[in-house]
Amino acid sequence: MIIKSISVDVFTFLSRRSVDTAGHAHPGDEKPTKMAMLRITTESGDEGYAFGPPEVIRKHILDAFARKVLIGQNAMHRERLWQELAHWQRGSAGQLTDRALALIEQALWDLIGRKFNTPVYQLLGGYRDKVLAYGSTMCGDELKGGLATPEDYARFAETLVKRGYKAIKLHTWMPPVSFAPSPKMDIQACAAVREAVGPDIALMLDGYHWYSRTDTFKIGKALERLNFEWIEEPMPEESTESYAWLAKNLDIPVLGPESLSGKHFSRASWVKNEACDILRAGVAGVGGIGPCMKVSHLADSFGMNCEIHGNGAANLAVVGAIKNCAWYERGLLHPFLEYDDVPAYLNSIVDPMDKDGYVHLPQRPGLGEDINFEYIANNTVETY
Repeated sequence: MIIKSISVDVFTFLSRRSVDTAGHAHPGDEKPTKMAMLRITTESGDEGYAFGPPEVIRKHILDAFARKVLIGQNAMHRERLWQELAHWQRGSAGQLTDRALALIEQALWDLIGRKFNTPVYQLLGGYRDKVLAYGSTMCGDELKGGLATPEDYARFAETLVKRGYKAIKLHTWMPPVSFAPSPKMDIQACAAVREAVGPDIALMLDGYHWYSRTDTFKIGKALERLNFEWIEEPMPEESTESYAWLAKNLDIPVLGPESLSGKHFSRASWVKNEACDILRAGVAGVGGIGPCMKVSHLADSFGMNCEIHGNGAANLAVVGAIKNCAWYERGLLHPFLEYDDVPAYLNSIVDPMDKDGYVHLPQRPGLGEDINFEYIANNTVETY
């Protein structure tokens, strides 16, 4: 299992997802979009893959870090290789990000799973074969019939419940939407959705991320009355003290941190400082599957759930391996987009949902992605 080469194929595919000036995803016109496929190959010809934005896994990242650390090493020594890469981060001038580290580590996990013809979630522990999904909406917008009003959210929530979802998480309005941020509108949207779906559907809110303590407290008290499952990232997560204050003063569970850097170390700080009731980690955000598992085990040691942030093969593998996670985040969803449409570089999506709201863990080896290698080869625009 000696690593021989590391390469990236940058290819294009058509997508209707656009991004606003603040980085939020919305529906848009179909246009070519670039994606990168990272490939790690061993001397015996085994390969592992991971997908991500080309900007995250640039040629400089491969030349300066990944190839220096990995080539000539045993792919089975994943933890040691991750630790060595993480050590390079401090001197990388911010170039070797946690997201880049995560993609490299995902490809290692995928390689090992493919080599032994075993799904990664089983290599990690294999706690379950299916998990309930919650429908995670896109952020609010100003598109007529989209997610522009509380009534739009209510109608869309009814659609999601008919589709089989037993839980829905709202991402509400954020700049550059003209009237955002607005605690009043956030509360109105949450109330409209609760009225539309009734008392038995679990609801969560992930709203504007820079509210003050007073606005956050106001929203949190409204969510308590509406019997929401949790409130997520309503303030800057760099202020652990603000979240400790929030968790102390709200009855509704506080979930976090979502976007805070610091891998599993910062999550340990949140637990120690009682800054959340439910811990949060995603593979991309904490630097890989391994550290994401460390966060989940940390939470388990304190009797806490760890809800995994984001969709995709790597996050789904972690969810399938742990007990203390109630949901899989499926999204982002919007009335104008069909989540189940298969992107051209795959033959099928990794997380189809059944009529009862369950996503079944893929049984293909590795991370379980059904890759259309022919399409990628025919649409590659750059290889390095």
